[in-house]
Amino acid sequence: MTLKALTQQQYDDFWCNGFLVVKNAVTPDLLQKLQQIFDDWVSDSCAYTKAYGTTINAQPRFDLEASHRADKPALRRVNAPVEVSETYYEAMASSRMTDCVTDLIGPNVKFHHSKINSKLPGGNTEVKWHQDFTFTPHTNDDVVTALLMVDDVTQENGPLEVVPGSHRGDLHSLWHDGTFTGAVDDQVAADAQASSSVCLGPAGSVCLMHTRLMHGSQANRSTRPRTLFICVYSNADAVPCSPSPMPNKFEGLIVHGEATNKVRTISYEMELPQLPSTASFFDQQANHSEG
Repeated sequence: MTLKALTQQQYDDFWCNGFLVVKNAVTPDLLQKLQQIFDDWVSDSCAYTKAYGTTINAQPRFDLEASHRADKPALRRVNAPVEVSETYYEAMASSRMTDCVTDLIGPNVKFHHSKINSKLPGGNTEVKWHQDFTFTPHTNDDVVTALLMVDDVTQENGPLEVVPGSHRGDLHSLWHDGTFTGAVDDQVAADAQASSSVCLGPAGSVCLMHTRLMHGSQANRSTRPRTLFICVYSNADAVPCSPSPMPNKFEGLIVHGEATNKVRTISYEMELPQLPSTASFFDQQANHSEG
């Protein structure tokens, strides 16, 4: 397949390391619109004291940190933003970001789900080490998570941390003592932290991440926000093996190529995930106690 958005070197780097940062994944005009819409959502959140809005599975669309206040908003998650914003839908379905994903797992690519993870200044949101595939298993692992940087991502504002090459390793359980915690074992996490790299970039960049790549992130300790628009895509022949943790009306949408009516399988074994019963997986990860 001829590459449209990536160079051969970028393509090779992704499959070697399991991730790739690409600048200018959306146009400056589209980026400005994405930023303004999210700023408006943050302003709207000041009128609420708990998670609010409703998704198609009757869960809150907008999730707030416990520390959220009108004078210090802490909107940490927007579920399925593509359902309520044409601008976010455009970025998901027809941007250079979409072309980058197609270069990696195309030509037939379908959309799975989207969300916004935000770390506003003064918040405490962190993401414990995990792999996406164990949240959203498919019949094969031609699945890519695209994390669009709506803000500049720096060393100080809670950047994504990844373990290069870990997509070629084991799948690690998110179950511990009979509880689904959404995080890997403490020793696995410590080993990951010791060999991690950070994904930095100016607003408008995208980090393309293989679904099996080990990753996490720490809290934002800066005075600047760190907001990521996250979209998950798969090859059209990768069929979900469990219900989506974030169901949405566009799940299965072909964003490039065509539906093939085929399924491709690979050999692996894992425990099925537990669906979140609240607005986001942050509450599941809160159940993971270290020690």
